[in-house]
Amino acid sequence: MRYFVAFSYNGAAYHGWQYQPNAISVQEVLETTFSTLLKKEISLIGAGRTDAGVHAKEMYAHFDFDRILEEEGLIHKLNAFLPDDIAVQNIVEVVEDAHARFHATERTYEYWITQEKDPFLTETTHYVRKKLDVEKMNQAATILLGRQDFECFSKSKTDVNTYLCDVKKARWEQKDGKFVFTITADRFLRNMVRAIVGTLLDVGTGKKAINDLHTILASKSRAEAGTSVPAKALYLTAVLYPNKIIKK
Repeated sequence: MRYFVAFSYNGAAYHGWQYQPNAISVQEVLETTFSTLLKKEISLIGAGRTDAGVHAKEMYAHFDFDRILEEEGLIHKLNAFLPDDIAVQNIVEVVEDAHARFHATERTYEYWITQEKDPFLTETTHYVRKKLDVEKMNQAATILLGRQDFECFSKSKTDVNTYLCDVKKARWEQKDGKFVFTITADRFLRNMVRAIVGTLLDVGTGKKAINDLHTILASKSRAEAGTSVPAKALYLTAVLYPNKIIKK
C-alpha cells in the first residue's frame, strides 16, 4: 500500500528536507523514525526540496508499506519519537501510483519581514531596517504572475529541464505588524522565492524601479536579480493535490 504523510518542521537545525551525505536533513530523521517503528526500511519521497534553514508548516511525502497501517496510533508514536522541531499531522492511504512530488498541483510559500528589531523574532523573521514602499513592491510583484521563464531567480548550476513556472499569486500583506509575502505557483526553482523577495525588497527601498522586473526576467541572468534573503524567514505553507489520489 502507498501512504501520504503530512508533517511540519522548523528547519533551523537541518540542512533542508532532502538527504545529505554529510549533514542532517529532515528526510533522514523522518526515515529513521519510520523505519524504527515499522521495523522495516522506509524511504520517503517528498513533495520537493527545501533549502537549509527553511521551515515547512505543511509538507508531504509518500512511502510504501506491505501492511495496512493503523494511522492514528502510528502518528502518536511517531510524534513521541521525533524531535520537538518535527511533527506529523496525518497519514492517509492513497492510490498506488500517487506521487508526493509529481502529483502536487500548487505550492505556496510565505516570507516574513519585520521592521522592528525584536530578539524573539531573530530566528523566524528577516529584519529590514530601511523603510519599505509596499505599494511599489506589490506593483512589481504583479509582473511575476503567469507562466514565464524564471531562470533569473534560480540558483546557478541547477539540474532542471525547464525554468518555466506558473505563478498564480504574488502579494505582500501586513500581518501582526509584519510584512508577509505570499507566493503560489505550480512549481518553484531552487532559491527562487528568496531571490524574488530580495529583488522586491530592492524595489521597496528604491534601489530598483518597478519596471526593472521586466528587464530582470528577460535577462535570464541571476546576476541581474537581487540578493537572496536569509532562509530563516521562509515557510512552505501549503501543497495542493487532486482529490482523486486519496484511496476511497
